[in-house]
Order: sequence, then structure tokens, then C-alpha cells
Amino acid sequence: MKLARARGTLGLIVFGALASPFALAQDAGWYLGINGGQSRASIDDARIAKGLIGGGFSAATISDDDRYTGYKIFGGYQLNRNFALEAGYFDLGKFGFTANTVPLGSLTGTIKIKGVNLDLVGMLPLSEKFSLFGRVGVNNAEAKDTFRGTGLVRVLNPNPSKRDTNVKYGAGLQYAFNDSLGLRAEVERYRINDAVGNKGDIDLVSLGLVYRFGARKPVYIARAVEPAPVAPLPRVIAPEPVVVPPPAPPVAVRPPPPMKVTFSADALFDFDKSTIKPAGKQALDKFAADLKGVRIDVITVTGHTDRIGSRAYNQALSTRRAEAVKSYLVQPGGIAAGAITARGADESQPVTKPGECKGEKASKSLIACLQPDRRVEVEVTGTK
Repeated sequence: MKLARARGTLGLIVFGALASPFALAQDAGWYLGINGGQSRASIDDARIAKGLIGGGFSAATISDDDRYTGYKIFGGYQLNRNFALEAGYFDLGKFGFTANTVPLGSLTGTIKIKGVNLDLVGMLPLSEKFSLFGRVGVNNAEAKDTFRGTGLVRVLNPNPSKRDTNVKYGAGLQYAFNDSLGLRAEVERYRINDAVGNKGDIDLVSLGLVYRFGARKPVYIARAVEPAPVAPLPRVIAPEPVVVPPPAPPVAVRPPPPMKVTFSADALFDFDKSTIKPAGKQALDKFAADLKGVRIDVITVTGHTDRIGSRAYNQALSTRRAEAVKSYLVQPGGIAAGAITARGADESQPVTKPGECKGEKASKSLIACLQPDRRVEVEVTGTK
């Protein structure tokens, strides 16, 4: 029995090497997943019939069982936002045929395919939730065949088997529910040795879940700002001709000093994102609670980025982050929208010193070094 190449071509697209203004919500780390779906093989009926006719039979009618339910279990390591290494176990299921012959007889054949694989996965983020991915790798599959003949059909080797290593490739789409859980839909093609001297392709169309380990939690940082100096009050002196005690000088009522709170951007958002994480919302809830009982005059929210990326993109990202914090403080924070302004300062006001962080490419070490520059500052002016 031969599993011949299916018609059409499945194009492999490796997207990870392309530049993109979006970031995948995945830094380096481990993940696990499981997929299930339909597997399909093309069975070479013409070759089977030719072999039977060559064996002395005048004709053969063949029925195929070329579809089955397949699944795979996999684990991987995310090298960076664009590339991952992935290994797994797969079971593509069982396929078969039945050939009825003249003179009277029949030949039935089945094949079971399972094995392991190792792939390089490339990823292209399309938005904060969606990303395309492509894969290329190798599979080491075991094919176990069973042949049975009736009537005048005789089988010389009823149970051949073969383990062989061949290529595999595929492409798909991933949706991130949150930082940890994602949904994958993908199409893969496995090149298989069928244990009787032929090679063919089996396709697997599947849907599954991916779980990432190690989500980061936010760090809440607060700093008080020194109050501006208060000018001395003028001294009131009574005119000389009037014998009247001078009035008492007015008592200055000084408002509490303005307060500036700095949130680490990595605490509120994933790298290169503007959607507030659940743990980040907890930090903003605590901040809003601290403002209870304060008459707020003005709240200014300023977003800052690091120097990675273009100036225009960083300006847009810092503005989106400031607007996200403003929106959360208004609802559900309960602060009046008219009291809050938001703006982006891009990379123009870094905390790190010039020359402190070396390099230009977005390496893991550079991203970590520039972490203090990625922040959101909230300045509050008001009275008790």
C-alpha cells in the first residue's frame, strides 16, 4: 500500500524573520499544548490495482478509508518574540483500503502512523491578539501495516513495519486569550515511509490550546515630589498719622505637596503592548483608593518608552499607554474624566544614563537594561 502525495501544495510561510511594529505577548519561556483534528492520506489505488493485475487477477474494485482523527501533544521554548523550538508526539490515526478481485477474492490493507517531531517555529504578530506562524522540521514516524487476503489472494508479508525520519512543515493562526492561554488553528503535512517501499504525505488539520508558563506581576513604585517654594507674604505697615495697631498678617493656607507616582510599564503592560494586565489593574485600584478623601485639581498621566524602535512608533505607544491608564482611573477607578489629562513622551526623558545600556538591536539584555525607561508617571495636584 502506498500513501501517495496529496494533490495541491501546502505553502510553508516562515514569518518570524520579518520586521513588525506589533509585539507578540510572549517573551522567552516554556509552553505546552495539545491539538486535535482530521488527518487525511491519499491512497494510490492505481498502484494497488496494477499490482493485483500483475499477480494474475483480471480486475479489481477498490474502496478507501483515507480519513481519520489525529492529534498531537507538544512542548516548546520561546526563544524570543519571533522564534521558538517545538517538540512533540503525534498520532495521525489509521488508514486503509479493500480491493475486491476477479477471480473471486479480496485484499485488505491498513496502516497506523505515530511518532515524534522537532520543529522550528517562526511567528509574525498581526495585532495584540492575533499572530501568524509557520513551521518546518523533521518527524520520526513508525508505520505499522496489516494485510489480509481472502479467496485466491495470498499475502506473503502480512505485518510489515518501518520507522523512518522525514520532513514536515505547516502554517497556522494563533489567538491569545490572555498572557498565558492561546488558541491555535493549523495545517501540517507529514512525509511518511509506508513500510512497503513508498513515501507519501499525510495532512493534519487541527485546533488546539497552548499554555505559557511564568507570567510577570507588576511592581508598584511611588515617589513623593518636593513642594515648590512658597513666596513670603507681604508685611502690612500702618500709615504714620494713624495710630491704629497694624492688622495681623494673614495666615497662609498651603495645599499638600503634589504627588507623583511612577508605575513600571513592565508592571502594567506586556513588552510593546498597551493593554493593562490583570495584576496591573490591581496596582491602579490601590492607587485610586489612596486618592479617596483628596480634592483633586489636576491629574497628569505621562507615558514613557525606551529607545528601542522608531521615534514615531514610541510616541504612539507611549500615548496609548497613558490613555489606557487614564481610562482605567476614570472607569472603574471613579475619578472624574475632566480632572485627568494623558500624553505620551516617547523616549525623550530616559531614566538610564547615556551609554549605560549598550547596543541597538532588541536583545534580551538590552530590553532588561532599559527597563527603568519604560514607565507611566501619574502626577496629582489637589487639596485634602
